[in-house]
Amino acid sequence: MQFDLLPVQFQEILQESLSVLVSLVIKLAGVTGLYMILFYLLRSLFRKLERDIALVTLNVSAYPILYVFILICFKITAKNTVGLSTVVWLDRLFIGSIVIAISYWSLQLFKQVLVYYLKEYAASTEVMWDDVLIPILEGVIPVVIVLLGGSAVLQLCFGLDLTGAWLTLGGGAFVIGFAVKDILANFFSGIVLLLDSPFQFGDVLRIESESGTQLGTLRKIGVRVTRFYMFETHTEVYIPNSVMQSQKITNLSRPIEPVYFLTTIELTPKCDLERAKKVMQEIIQAHPDTLGDIETKLDCLERYYDWTDVADDFVAKKENGKKRLLAENAVNEKLEEIEQSLEALIITLQFVEEGGLTQEEIETVQQEFNDVLELIGLTVSHKSVRRRRSFLKLQQVPASFALEESQDEDSLISLVRQWYRAWLRDPNVVDQDEYALPEIWERKIELLKRRVQKLHQKILHPLQEETRLDDYVKRLVEWLRDRFKQARSQWQEPQVRMEGVVHYEGYTYIQFILNYYVDDIRLEDGGRGIRVNSDIHREIMRHLKEDCQSPGV
Repeated sequence: MQFDLLPVQFQEILQESLSVLVSLVIKLAGVTGLYMILFYLLRSLFRKLERDIALVTLNVSAYPILYVFILICFKITAKNTVGLSTVVWLDRLFIGSIVIAISYWSLQLFKQVLVYYLKEYAASTEVMWDDVLIPILEGVIPVVIVLLGGSAVLQLCFGLDLTGAWLTLGGGAFVIGFAVKDILANFFSGIVLLLDSPFQFGDVLRIESESGTQLGTLRKIGVRVTRFYMFETHTEVYIPNSVMQSQKITNLSRPIEPVYFLTTIELTPKCDLERAKKVMQEIIQAHPDTLGDIETKLDCLERYYDWTDVADDFVAKKENGKKRLLAENAVNEKLEEIEQSLEALIITLQFVEEGGLTQEEIETVQQEFNDVLELIGLTVSHKSVRRRRSFLKLQQVPASFALEESQDEDSLISLVRQWYRAWLRDPNVVDQDEYALPEIWERKIELLKRRVQKLHQKILHPLQEETRLDDYVKRLVEWLRDRFKQARSQWQEPQVRMEGVVHYEGYTYIQFILNYYVDDIRLEDGGRGIRVNSDIHREIMRHLKEDCQSPGV
């Protein structure tokens, strides 16, 4: 049939119909191609990636992208069709559908991607906002997305003017905000503390206020209040976050966990001052709970604190102190061995990264890191599985080369556990410490495992970041030194120095200043340092009082 034999009106209808049909075929081909790309090509590529964030994002985005694309195709087709281009309600329906699809897409991206990986990031670091700030975001952001999407639909589809509603809402928010300004001040102060916190869980803080000075451990920074456990009263105290800004707070656990003590001793000039100084230095070294060179401490401990006749518990204290110091020494030696291995790995990486890594060099780097894993107490497992969040539910997906703990008793993780378990048998440890010590060290072990796991994944796939691998290894070394366990340094050695001459009630005394560190202020409800100071004074009195006749001791 020839079109020119038909009436002009029918010719126009047929031409428009053919044009619409061709357009639909083209758009159908585009939809089919996009479907193949989203559900087959990209999915097969993303499954090969070690991190599943790309695959999860694709699963969340695939249907909304396809739906929006189909709506846009129909909108273009309708616009090019004479009979449909003038239908106003159809145009508004397309726009409203696109807004709803984008709102749903944003909501799913936030809930299944952003929040999920924020929680994962918080779990792998030492930030404190994961259990407070993330739930707030989970509650507020979806409401904001729904409100914005709903208002856009009402304005674009139904032509409603919401200016008055927004002004009313803003005025109401201002009135409510003024009425609850103290709550909001606490809220925003809590957000600042969570995002830029100078404290961490378990830190010992000295809080100075008009009512006095108190010692306590930080339990939790909340949105409105910060919770402390106070040593002196054995109570929990809740301080509004806005008030925290006006308090003078000293973090006694940072940058080191041991607490610094300074005390004075007065001796009469008749005593042998050099010998007295040496004895006081050794007495401080001999105490199991002070810092110092471990070999020196073990040697001094044999000569002092022989309190069998007056304090039977210190006999057990001395025996436990020896075991604890030996266990800590084993941990220090293992840490030193690990750090040396990591520093050797850094040198290897800096050498081989020039010009790119060959397969042989990759295998060399991986073998060196496997040796480090063995020292830490981790082994590579090919059978373990990890959870991956899919579009609708959690799936169990094989995780190649995951790490799990080994049974080697000479590994760092095993030695750390032996050390803190020996610490738990200290006669001075209180009931609360039996929970605090394992919690502190198991948390550090878990953080160590997560950091090593992340580095292990980068070393398994070095071609993606081959020039940065040495920097990642350096960060692990720095974290081991600064945050996992600080090595005993020379500046932590106890010091005894002659300060000068003092006169008191007609007598002349030589004043000595004793400086030393107590191992962990968090123990014994914050009273560990005071008890150690008393032990040291008592032992000095036993050894020097008779020779020096010093009523000042």
